[in-house]
Amino acid sequence: MKHSAAAALGHGHGQGRRRSLSSHVLVFSLVVFVFVLYSEDFSCILIRPFHRRYRTEQQVDAEARVADKDGAAECDVFAGEWVYEPAARPLYAEEECPYIQPQLTCQAHGRPDSGYQHWRWQPRACSLPRFNATFMLEKLRGKRLMFVGDSLNRGQFTSMVCLLHRAIPDAAKSMQTFGSLTVFKAKDYDASIEFYWAPFLVESNSDDAVVHRITDRIVRVGSIMKHARYWKGADIVVFNTYLWWMAGRKMKILRGPFGRETKNITEMATEDAYRLALRRTVKWVEESMDARRNRVVFVTMSPSHPSSKEWGGDPAGNCYNETAPIGEAGYWGSGTSKSMMRVAGDVLRRSRVPVTLLNITQLSEYRKDAHTQIYKKQWGPLSRAQLADPQSYADCIHWCLPGLPDTWNELLYAKIFFSMPKSQPRAFAV
Repeated sequence: MKHSAAAALGHGHGQGRRRSLSSHVLVFSLVVFVFVLYSEDFSCILIRPFHRRYRTEQQVDAEARVADKDGAAECDVFAGEWVYEPAARPLYAEEECPYIQPQLTCQAHGRPDSGYQHWRWQPRACSLPRFNATFMLEKLRGKRLMFVGDSLNRGQFTSMVCLLHRAIPDAAKSMQTFGSLTVFKAKDYDASIEFYWAPFLVESNSDDAVVHRITDRIVRVGSIMKHARYWKGADIVVFNTYLWWMAGRKMKILRGPFGRETKNITEMATEDAYRLALRRTVKWVEESMDARRNRVVFVTMSPSHPSSKEWGGDPAGNCYNETAPIGEAGYWGSGTSKSMMRVAGDVLRRSRVPVTLLNITQLSEYRKDAHTQIYKKQWGPLSRAQLADPQSYADCIHWCLPGLPDTWNELLYAKIFFSMPKSQPRAFAV
C-alpha cells in the first residue's frame, strides 16, 4: 500500500515537473518571440548610448579615421597629395554652370591661366570614389541637403549644384532665393540642395544675406533659433563657421536682443566666444537631429594665403599670380588658427549626436593658386592706386569655380555615402 502511494505520489510529482517544464518552455518561447519581434527596438535601447559615444569620438577626430563595416580602420582621405590631371579635371566647365556667382567666375573675369582647375586630390592609402551625380540624386531622393554658414560654405553649395545640375533636365530644376535661404530643387527626385546664410551660426549683426559687410561685428552666442528654424527638417546639414570670427583677438558679445535702444555689450576672447557658439549649435543638433535618420557634418577652416613669404615667395606678395600648389608637406600658414580648430574639435567631440568632421584645412593650405585673386566681380569701383598694384586688392580668401570646393564635395560625397577601407591607391568607380 505504501509502495502504491509512493508510486502515485511520484507519478504526481512527475506530472507536476512536466507541467512546470512545459510552462517554462512556453514562457521562454514567448520571450524569444517578443524579443525577435521587437529586437530592433531592444537593440536601439541597449546599444545606442555606446554606439553614439563611439561614432562621435571617431567621426570628429581631426585625423578623420572612422570604422568600416568590418571594424577595420578606414582610409584617412584627408592625408594625401595633389596630382595634376588635365584630362580628368575640371568636373564641369565654368560656362556650363549658370549658378556660379560672379565673385567666383575667374575665367569670365580674365584669369589668364586655368591650371588651378586641373588638380585632383589623391589620398595616400586609397582613392576617392568618382563623383556620380545620378547616384547622389538617388540617395537624396525625397531629402534636403542643407549648407549653413558663410560665403565659403556658399561656394561649396554652389559647387554641389554645379556637380549635380547636368544630370537634371532644365524643366525639372529650379533655383530660388528667399532672404537668407537659397534653394535648388531637383523636382523629379523631390530633392533640394539648400544654402542658409549664417556666418556665425548664432545670431549676429551680420545676418543680412546681402548687407553684411560690417567691421564692428557683434554676436549673441546663446541665440540660434532665429536661424535654426529654417534648418529644421533637413536630412543632411553641413555647417561651417570660422572666417567671420577672425576680425580680431576679441569678440563683441551682446547680452539681450538687438532691438533694444541701449545694448549691453561685453568683449570676450575670440576662442571663448567661438566655443560658446559651437556649444549652442551642438545643443540644437542634439535636440533636433535624429542620429538614425540625419547626418550632421562640420567643415573645418578654409585657409587664406595673405603672405607669400610664408611659402618662400615675395616678402611683399600674397596669392596674386600664384599658379601652382605649395609643395611643402604639412605646410600651415598664418591664415589658419590651430587654437580655433582645437576648440571646434573639443566641442564637437562631446556631441551626443554623431558629427562628421570634413577636414579640408590641411589639403586646402597647399592651394595658394586656387583663390579668385583679382579675377572676380568687385564689390565697388577700384581706385587708380589699386589698379596700379593688383595684389593690393587680390582676394586670397575665396576660391574660383570650378576648383578647390569641388574637391571638398568629393570628400563630402565619400564620407556620407561610402566606406573607404585602407588599400593601395586604386580606381573606385561608382
